[in-house]
Amino acid sequence: MILGAYIVMNLIGLIVMKLDKERAKKHQYRISENTLWLVAIFGGAVGTTAGMQLFRHKTKHVNFKIGFPILAAAEVILLSYFFTL
Repeated sequence: MILGAYIVMNLIGLIVMKLDKERAKKHQYRISENTLWLVAIFGGAVGTTAGMQLFRHKTKHVNFKIGFPILAAAEVILLSYFFTL
């Protein structure tokens, strides 16, 4: 169940980054940076990091460029630790 939630959150993270990039291109209402961080913090950091690289989105923002990958690594480590118990 935890693995399923983790996968869903990362898919959401990937989709949110894609949607925000598309909205940025069209000069539409954007998804807030706080929302992007919340998705990442609640288990979607790998997805948001992948979305950042895949869609070239938020790559100039240092807090995203460094923060998302660090958070993603921490989430993977915690998840792998959880499954080795």
